[in-house]
Amino acid sequence: MTSSTAPLIEALQLLDADLGALLTPALLDDAPRGMTDASILDLARTVESLGRRIDAIRIAIAGEVDDRSRSERGEARLSARLGCANAAELLVRLTRVAASTARERIAASRVVATRTSLTGDTLPAAFSSLREAAANGNVGVDTISAITRTLGSISDRCRLGEIEAAESELVRAAIGAADVPPCAADETRMQARVWAAVLDPDGALPEHERSMRRRGLVVGRERGGLTRVTGDLIPDVAAQLTRLLDAHLSPRVEDRTLTPVPNGPTFTPDAEVGSAPPDPRTRTQRQHDALAALLGAAARSAETPTLGGASPTLLVTIAASELESDHGIGHIDGTETTVPAYVARHVACSGGVQRLVFDDAGRVIELGSPQRVFTAAQRRAITARDGGCVIPGCHVPAAWCEFHHVEPHARGGSTHTDNGVMLCWFHHRTLATNGWAVAVIEGVPHVRAPRWLQPDGDWQPTTGSAHLQRQRLKRRRSSA
Repeated sequence: MTSSTAPLIEALQLLDADLGALLTPALLDDAPRGMTDASILDLARTVESLGRRIDAIRIAIAGEVDDRSRSERGEARLSARLGCANAAELLVRLTRVAASTARERIAASRVVATRTSLTGDTLPAAFSSLREAAANGNVGVDTISAITRTLGSISDRCRLGEIEAAESELVRAAIGAADVPPCAADETRMQARVWAAVLDPDGALPEHERSMRRRGLVVGRERGGLTRVTGDLIPDVAAQLTRLLDAHLSPRVEDRTLTPVPNGPTFTPDAEVGSAPPDPRTRTQRQHDALAALLGAAARSAETPTLGGASPTLLVTIAASELESDHGIGHIDGTETTVPAYVARHVACSGGVQRLVFDDAGRVIELGSPQRVFTAAQRRAITARDGGCVIPGCHVPAAWCEFHHVEPHARGGSTHTDNGVMLCWFHHRTLATNGWAVAVIEGVPHVRAPRWLQPDGDWQPTTGSAHLQRQRLKRRRSSA
C-alpha cells in the first residue's frame, strides 16, 4: 500500500462507519416521512450524487481487478491465485453483488479507466470525456453504458474525431452543461442512437449479398492454452446457434424448484447450503461452456458423420506417471497441444472424449474402459436424485450435466450411484482448482464452499431434485 492510498482507504472506512451509525433502520423509516417536499427532493439529489461518486470508485476497483486478472498474465493473474475463473467471479464472491452487476462495472471500466500494458505503459481511456464526468460523480454506470454501447458499436465504421465529438456532446447533455436540464440515462441512450444514425446511416440496412461474401469461421492456432475462434455468421445461422445456446443457458427453474402451493409456504432451493452465489461466469464464458456441451452431444449423435468408421471422438493421451500428478500434462490427439492432468481426469467421465493412458515404455494400459462410465440406469437414478449441477447457485439442468466420480476410479472409486454426482461442464472441468469440494455422505451429495469464501464452512447437503425438495418441505410443514 502506498502512502497516498492509505488515507483514502482510512477515510472511506470512517465514512462507512459514520453512515452506518447514522442510517439506522428507525431513521430510514421515519426521517423521509417527516420531510417537506423540498427536503425529500434535496435528499434524493444528494444521495444520488454520493452514489455516483461511489460508482466511480467501484468502476476503478473493478477495472484494476480486471486488469490484474487478464488472461495474458497466466497463473499469476489475481483471479487465478484466489481460485476464481475470472475477474467477474472474484468481484461476485468478494462483494456479493449479482454477476450482471460485476460485469457492468467491468465493462464500464474498460471504456472509462486507464489500463496498464504488459510493458508497464499507461494506456489512455477509450472515452476520455466520460472518464472525467465519471470521476467527478456527474454520471453513473447507466449513463456510461448508454453512451459507450451505442457509440462503440459504430466506432470501427466512423472516424475517431466523429466519435469523440458525439461523446463530448452526449456527456454535456447528460450532465446539463449546455444550459439545459441534465438528461436521464434512457434519454441519453436515445440521443446516442440519433448520433449513431447520423454518423453511420447505412449501418442498419440489410445487405444480404455483402453478408454472404463476408461470412466465415476461423479456428486459430493454440496460444497460451487458448485457441481463438473468430468469425461472422449470417443472421439465420447466428439465430440457430443462439437458440441452442439459450436452451443451455436458460436457468430452467422448473427443473430445479417446486411449483408453489397456493396459499402455502414457499421453499427456497438453496436455503440448505447458505447464501448460494449466482453463476460467476460472464455470458461469453457460459456460451463457451454451452458450446462445449453442444460439441460433445454432436459427437455422440448418430447423425454425425463418422471418421474412419467411428464417431469423431477426441483422444486425450497421458502417461500413467503424469495422470495423478498435480503438475502432470497430457496431449490432445497426439499433438503438441498440452492439457493439465486434471483435464485428462475430467474427460474420463465425459462422452465424446476418450482418454488413453500409457506406461513409461509406451505400452497402452488403458483406453477409456466402459466400466468407468455410468450406465444408463445409474444416470437416470443420479438425475432423479440431483436434478442438475450440485454446486450451489448453479442452475444448469440435468440434461446438460456430466457425471462425476467423487472418488476417482483410478483410486478405487466405484462406478455406483453412491459415488456419482451431476456437475455442469464448467464445474466438472474446474473442480480440482475452484475450491469447491464434493462428497456423497450416506447416499446424499454434500458440498463445501471454498475456504476463502466460508472459512468455517462445513459439509452441507445439496438442494437435490424436485422430489427431494418436496420431501424436505413436507417434513418442515409437519414439524411446524
